[in-house]
Amino acid sequence: MGTFDHKVVEAFIQTMERNNVGLATQSNAFDKLKSILLDAHRLGLYDDNPLDGVKPPQYDPKRAVIPAPSQLRDIRTAGDEVFCLVADLMSGCGMRNGEALAVNINNIVADDVYRITEQVNQTTKTYALLKHRKTSDYRDVPLPARVKHSIEWYADTYGTVDGYLLRDPRDLSRPIRSHYIANQWRRIKKTGLVEIPEGMVIYGFRHFFASNCLTHNIPITDVAEWMGHRSLDIAFKIYRHLMPGSIGRAAQVLDLGLAA
Repeated sequence: MGTFDHKVVEAFIQTMERNNVGLATQSNAFDKLKSILLDAHRLGLYDDNPLDGVKPPQYDPKRAVIPAPSQLRDIRTAGDEVFCLVADLMSGCGMRNGEALAVNINNIVADDVYRITEQVNQTTKTYALLKHRKTSDYRDVPLPARVKHSIEWYADTYGTVDGYLLRDPRDLSRPIRSHYIANQWRRIKKTGLVEIPEGMVIYGFRHFFASNCLTHNIPITDVAEWMGHRSLDIAFKIYRHLMPGSIGRAAQVLDLGLAA
């Protein structure tokens, strides 16, 4: 601990940048280091704050590219039934890619609620804890009737293994792998048979969920919770522009109050 000063912290940030570590990961790593060093400073291990003068990495995500409803309809049916189900889960429930791959019919806890409990880890290719969650943690998300029908139709048509719907076609004892969806996405884009917004990635299905919620006046605090954002700041940075005319509405409401 005695080796840390602002130069060491700055070098740590620069090393992450040189290694092309994503800004979100840089920000998370810096936050953890910051909390440790500030505790040490409060305990008297440092006379000077080792973070003084350090400019933290700033997570500034690019503007989300979101498909229109008509585009979503065409894109989701351009792949096979697995691709269509994943698209429905991401655009209808706000799931991450890995969470959609771990869909389990037993997680339908009410007619309009799905409980997200795990994800398929891209590295280990196995079921794993949710991002930013601990063992036994989960989050409940809205379950639109159409998505519920998609889940039940797939389960009735292809069956399940311990409730899981999507399995590796070459080894049904294992979860389906993320590259199965990624390969289809590349093929769909390459054919040019459906209209895909410029710059859209698979994550655009999840962005559609946020857009659909926010443009219908669902509070961003609820949307961030359903999407599993660790920080509300991230949700604001990505999606605040989707909140319909909040400043204009506020001005009208305030004006009515002033005129009363």
